[in-house]
Amino acid sequence: MKNKLSDLRDHLFVALENLADAEGDDLDKAVKKADAVSNVAKVIVDSARVEVEYIRHVGGQVESSVFIESKPAISGKS
Repeated sequence: MKNKLSDLRDHLFVALENLADAEGDDLDKAVKKADAVSNVAKVIVDSARVEVEYIRHVGGQVESSVFIESKPAISGKS
């Protein structure tokens, strides 16, 4: 799987658009689906956060990242 955080943003915006467009029974379904997407997104973001913390811990000496498209800038380094 080669999804990135930018793909997650796209999925979240699709869920938001579906909520805006839904009415009646479709709205109930869209809310449940958006809630599920949100819960999965939180897990993905938490996982990426752990990855960033690891990169900080090793001083930024990481060739590539699973979630993050570009090497993150580590603030606070001298």
